[in-house]
Order: sequence, then C-alpha cells, then structure tokens
Amino acid sequence: MDRRRSRRDFLKLTTTTVAAAAAAAGALRQRTWAMPDGASGSSRRFLKAVKYGMVGPGKTPLEKLALLKELGYDGVEIPSPTTLDLEALRAASEKTGIRVHGVVNSYHWRYPLSHPDPAVRSRCRKALEQSLRDAHFLGASSVLLVPAVVRKDIPYDEAYRRSQAEIRKVLPLAEELKVRILLENVWNNFLLSPLEFARYVDEFESDWVGVYFDVGNVVVYGWPQHWIRILGKRIGKLDIKAFSRRIARSEGLSKGFRVPIGEDDCDWPEVRKELIALDYRGWCTAEVRGGGRERLAELLARMNRVLPD
Repeated sequence: MDRRRSRRDFLKLTTTTVAAAAAAAGALRQRTWAMPDGASGSSRRFLKAVKYGMVGPGKTPLEKLALLKELGYDGVEIPSPTTLDLEALRAASEKTGIRVHGVVNSYHWRYPLSHPDPAVRSRCRKALEQSLRDAHFLGASSVLLVPAVVRKDIPYDEAYRRSQAEIRKVLPLAEELKVRILLENVWNNFLLSPLEFARYVDEFESDWVGVYFDVGNVVVYGWPQHWIRILGKRIGKLDIKAFSRRIARSEGLSKGFRVPIGEDDCDWPEVRKELIALDYRGWCTAEVRGGGRERLAELLARMNRVLPD
C-alpha cells in the first residue's frame, strides 16, 4: 500500500474518532443538564405554578398558598431579593405542600450584569448571591436571571463578555447550595438566536447554568418549538404566556401579550410535542395578569389545556 495513502487513511480515521468522541461528550453533557427541578417523584409531566405577585392582593403567605393548593396548582415562584417574610413563606409551603420552586432575581433590569460600571455589576452579582441563598432557604431549585441588557451605551460584545465573567464568579456558590442559575430569553436585545443562546450557556461548562425558556417571549420573532428543539436539555424550566402578532402589529408590541393562553399565535401542540421529545418533566409557571380565585382557576384550566400531562 502507498505510504502516503496509508497516512491519509490514518489521519481520516483519527479525525473521525476525535469527532465521534466530541459528539459523545456533548451528548453526555446534554444528559447531565437534565437535572430534576421538581418533577422527580411525580407522575405528572408538567407541574403548574404562578408568580407569587399574581395571587390576589392583601393575603398572607399561608392564605395565598392555601388558595393555590385548593385550585390544584403545584407551586409558586417569588422575587428575590425581597421584603417578603421568608420564614412565613417557608412555613406556608411546608403546611400546604405548595412548593416555592424558584426565585426570580429582582435586580437584573435595574443593575444589569452587562453594565460598564463595575459597581453596578457588583450590585447585581451580590443580589444574585442573595437570590441563591433565598432559594436554598426555601428549598427552591433555581434562580431566574436576565443575564445581560444591550443598549446604545452597552455594546453587544461587551455585554456578552461582562455578563459571563460576573456569572462565573457566582458559580461556586450555586454549586455549593445546589441551586441552578437559569437564564431567561427576554426582550433585552441579547441572545437573539437559540444557536447563540446554546453557545452562551455551553461556554460556562457548568451544570449549574441552564435556560429558563419563556414560550411567549419568542413568538414576536420566531417559533417556540424551534427554540425548544435547539436548546434541548439546557432548558430547566418554562415561563408560560401568550402572544398575538396581529395585536402587536395593530395596537403596539407590548399589547401582544393581551391575549388568553390558547388563543394566541403560539403553536401549543408543536410546543408540547417538542417538550415530550426532550422528555421534559418540570415546572411551567404562568407569567400573566393574576387575580383572585376565579382568574387563577381560569388560568390553570388554560395551562392544562395547552400542556396536558
């Protein structure tokens, strides 16, 4: 056999082997991302929750969570840092069985991790650390974080670099407390493609960073089912809301959210199909207008209709 041909064959085989190994490593990391975020031990695929502020005004934590339990919800999500009485909230959770499954960082818009001022970034990072501690105290499995904001004075590339650097500083605490940092897709002019979003998350090389996928936020410029398939096992939890492109065009962009879940431009059967293909089992939290008993009951019925188990 010609020695040059033999060398070419050897190099071809080596390249193929390395590529296969890399693919296998990628598949393994995808599997490790499929960490249980509350659905383990449940016979149900989709656990339904709401944001705490959506549950009628002027009620104690126990009254709020008792109402959610009576209506058939599984959990709730709170803001953090917060003025809420966390001791009372934890006691109410233990008494009712309604899990505080996650917390939402309440500083990431005012003090973004992409800000050019290190003092502003530090303020958000410290708030994120507090969010992780609050989540741990309450038995929550995640902190929802808007990773960065891009503005005229905050260039895209700098937002990318700064936000990753700040999040990396917090990863040891997230691992210690066993609470995941889940990054949400929002209208922040950042991570505008699921391919880029996947790359951004992968670059942390950590199981403690994932995606909090907001179904409704994508509809204005894409199709949620495409994002779900591409982001795959990186998705730790879901925010549920509806969006109408027609209303957005005729009445204004933000008005597009003024449509009931199930009567919008989200292809819910395809969304559910992709989630089942991923074997997604976990939290689906409504982020819409709240209210009292009647409104919350209607909302749960709509979520169960578009995402039945």
